Amino acid sequence: MSDQRPQGWGQPSPNPPDQTLLPPSSIEGMGPQPAWMPPAPPAPHSIWNRIAAYIVLIAVVAAAAGAGIGWSLARAVNNLPVAQSTAQPEAPIQQVTPGTGSSSSSTVAAIAAKVSPAIVDINTALGNGSAAGSGMLISSTGEILTNDHVVKGSTSITVTVQGRSQKYTAHVVGVDPSQDVAVIQIDGSVSGLPSVKFADSSSLKVGDAIVTLGNALGRGGAPQVTSGQITGLDQTITASQGGGSSETLNGMIESDALIYEGDSGGALVNTSGQVIGMITAGQAQGFRSSSSNVGFAIASNTAVSVVNRIRAHEQAADLTYGQVGFLGVSVQTLDALNAQALGLSVTSGALVTSVSSGSPADNAGITRNSVITKIGGSTVTSSDTLGNAIRSHKAGDDVSVIWVNQGGTHTATVTLAGVNP
Repeated sequence: MSDQRPQGWGQPSPNPPDQTLLPPSSIEGMGPQPAWMPPAPPAPHSIWNRIAAYIVLIAVVAAAAGAGIGWSLARAVNNLPVAQSTAQPEAPIQQVTPGTGSSSSSTVAAIAAKVSPAIVDINTALGNGSAAGSGMLISSTGEILTNDHVVKGSTSITVTVQGRSQKYTAHVVGVDPSQDVAVIQIDGSVSGLPSVKFADSSSLKVGDAIVTLGNALGRGGAPQVTSGQITGLDQTITASQGGGSSETLNGMIESDALIYEGDSGGALVNTSGQVIGMITAGQAQGFRSSSSNVGFAIASNTAVSVVNRIRAHEQAADLTYGQVGFLGVSVQTLDALNAQALGLSVTSGALVTSVSSGSPADNAGITRNSVITKIGGSTVTSSDTLGNAIRSHKAGDDVSVIWVNQGGTHTATVTLAGVNP
């Protein structure tokens, strides 16, 4: 297959991002922190003021593989007001038959040129932090497909469209965390935007040539372009963030194209410039790598199916629409040792490790080393149960919170802020 590729296949495009810009010890978000909580602010004067790595632990499930491997997904930052969209619901996406043109008659640049105008940069605000990722325009009126983890936990979203100087705010329409798929919409009235074309991914074969496009390292501008081939199909990866619950993604496409942090939500395309997958994960050597030539993408058939369900506003347990409530705490599950060391009267709950300034929790008087035991009528026994309880509420909901600290038991009613699910 390699001797049939056009010039440049299997190599990054000229002048790839300078990897030396990423300090090997400054990756944000490595500690145990629930997915629904925005990460702590990045260190001052660091490149991570612009780029925050979304790090997960992923084990590739294969017949001959049993070792855990690190994978890096990316996202980065602007705190802008969110307006309501006036866009009308779109019809279901129709996929096309994959192109059959010979790769020998195409160049990487020519293939990328068909897709590049519809690849957008996505920047999000995460409390005092920030993150960056990629997205694909799927309608002329500003509907965008991206990964759930690109927008997860964000309080605002900013989108940059190639060729337009204006930056747009956007909001989450719906997400399917189980498939790591999100649909967001540019706010206000926009028209005439380019959009990608999706091909049926069921006929893909190992060895097929591919091109990737994304917001490498969150730098913005024209998408970074790399190329390679499909090295695996129908792969399963199991991801967990810190000490939180794991998430399994099935039917993934594996490729050897070089991808970077920030490419999450970008396009994996065939030699006809048709999208066959959405970039999701890349191997991170020792959690310090800024790039990887082992990556995974969500198959286009899976992504399109989720988009169409969200467009139809299907009510299902795996789909979430709009923003969810945000309390403003980072927590871990309380264990007996911590309870004893802190002199607490409880042995289970969500131990608060930090509180976002100005958040509902901060305003209620919840402090570090408090243990949340109940919220909105739901008993809290761990970080996961707290996250699930908060997720069941929307921004603006008034909920009661009970917490315990060295001063005793406290109760307050808080108004939840808004955060993307």
